Formats: sequence, C-alpha cells, structure tokens
Amino acid sequence: MRDAVTSLIKNYDVAGRYFDRNAIDTLKSYFESGTARVQAAGAINANAAAIVKQAGSQLFDEQPELIRPGGNAYTTRRYAACLRDMDYYLRYATYAIVAGSMDVLDERVLQGLRETYNSLGVPIGPTVRGIQIMKDIVKQQLAEAGVGSASFVDEPFDYMTRELSEKDI
Repeated sequence: MRDAVTSLIKNYDVAGRYFDRNAIDTLKSYFESGTARVQAAGAINANAAAIVKQAGSQLFDEQPELIRPGGNAYTTRRYAACLRDMDYYLRYATYAIVAGSMDVLDERVLQGLRETYNSLGVPIGPTVRGIQIMKDIVKQQLAEAGVGSASFVDEPFDYMTRELSEKDI
C-alpha cells in the first residue's frame, strides 16, 4: 500500500525528475492536513459501530425493499453481512484518509469486491447509497468533534462510489 508521499516519489522517480513546485505543494498540503487526518481516523474508530448502525438504519428506511422477503438484506444472515460490508468500507476509507491515497481502496477493496458482488448478484445501488450515507455521518461527527477542514474525508467515500458506479458488476 502506498501513501501520498510514496506515490509522489514513485511518479517522479519513474520520470527521472526532481520535485517541482507542484510536488512540493502536494507534499506541503499532505503534511499540513496530517493532524486532521489522524484526528478523523481516531473519531471514526471511536464511533465505527454507531456509524455503521446509523447508516444501515437510514439505508433500510430509504430502501425498505432490501429487508422485505426477497430483498438482499432479508434474513438475519444477509442483514448482518450487509452491516459487515459497510464496516469494511468504513475501515478502508479510514486507511485511505490517513494515507492520503486511494491505492489501498483499489488494492484491498474494489478489485475483490467487484468479483464477489458479481458472483453473488448483489445490487450495487444500495451499496453506493450506504457508502454515501456513512460519508455524511462521518462528516457530521467530525464537525461536531471540532476537526477543522475535513474536506479530505470526501475523497475515499466518493472514490469508492464512483468506481463501483462506473463498473458493470
């Protein structure tokens, strides 16, 4: 897994270039947001179960057909699997927030997820909505916790939803 720094170094090394102003600005921005990234990860970690529970409740309120007979979250086992997957996305979004890089999402979530969901016939729309609900909850909690500018929180959640939405699974 690469972080923002190692990804930048790799790109410049492959091109055989010294850092230019853009690279320095990218590094500066990453390091300036480091404390907020760690605070965000701590807040998410401390509230992960509540975030997933609240997001699941909201998702099932919005799309009750998921928990009705025949729905993908019908039965206790499927419902628990849905919440487990939401927790999984939240955890990896946290890793990406700290790393400042989406590489971990590609390597550990999205590649295997596409194959798994395709084989199981899991609809992607509710998954995408659940990820966006979690993003909204996280942003609200970070604002309440006094974490400064947390715009970096959008990136991993939006990245997952965009990548899942653009793929035919």
